[in-house]
Amino acid sequence: MTIPVKGEIAPGLHLVATPIGNARDITLRAIDVLTHADVLAAEDTRSLRRLMELHGIVVRDRPLLPYHDHNGARMRPRILADIADGKSVAYASEAGTPMISDPGFDLARAVQEAGGDVTTAPGASAVVTALTIGGQPTDRFFFAGFLPNAKGARKRALADLKGIEATLVFYESPRRLVAMLKDAQEALGDRSATVCRELTKKFEEARQGNISDLAAFYTESPPKGEIVVLIGKGDLPIVSELDVEREVNIALETLSVRDAADLVSTKLGVKRRPVYQLAMRLAAEKRE
Repeated sequence: MTIPVKGEIAPGLHLVATPIGNARDITLRAIDVLTHADVLAAEDTRSLRRLMELHGIVVRDRPLLPYHDHNGARMRPRILADIADGKSVAYASEAGTPMISDPGFDLARAVQEAGGDVTTAPGASAVVTALTIGGQPTDRFFFAGFLPNAKGARKRALADLKGIEATLVFYESPRRLVAMLKDAQEALGDRSATVCRELTKKFEEARQGNISDLAAFYTESPPKGEIVVLIGKGDLPIVSELDVEREVNIALETLSVRDAADLVSTKLGVKRRPVYQLAMRLAAEKRE
């Protein structure tokens, strides 16, 4: 049976979700797109080539272009020109769904701004996979991606998330996991959490416990592999505006505006931004 190689999919950018571990977690539609696209682009061309070989998809004489954070500005004009010429371009992230913590965002936006079509062949996503086996509430969740590397910035980012009434989802590296969990306990309280590791792979793990328990476990047993951290909803206290203002005034006697906002938002379990704005106003009034 001869498979047509042109005209099977429309011109434009076709985002292709790829497996996050198990190579069989690919959809038939993704295989169709990778088989028939005129141009192939990938965050990691070696990973895409291996995946295509596993599923019997031949690259043939089609361009296989690298597209990542370091060459995006240079590669976008080439891809936009191909689409303008009526070609179909398949873009695959290294693993998972394009646009989720992935450099494909700028490419998709540029195609849309140029009037081109963008569609997707949906599939595996580490966020959704972790939520399905993590044992934390899934009625509402907030994906926060990767936290900052620097400890101070990471703690501030976590404090800003304290008031969100949803399961918090983070991507994390094995090297930073313990430090992240300790900072999360300080900023959010000792909530229920799950560390999901090596999803869909041979050594898949979803370990549940309080944040402190997980920090202690992974201190003794350093983790390996790709990690998603789920942190459950916290019990938010009822705090009046007068309480907040009183605490801010006390904090401003010895601390800067930023440090006062950090202290009060963490102490009372309220969002940092409005506390910071209040601290700025109160500090200005004190100077008048």
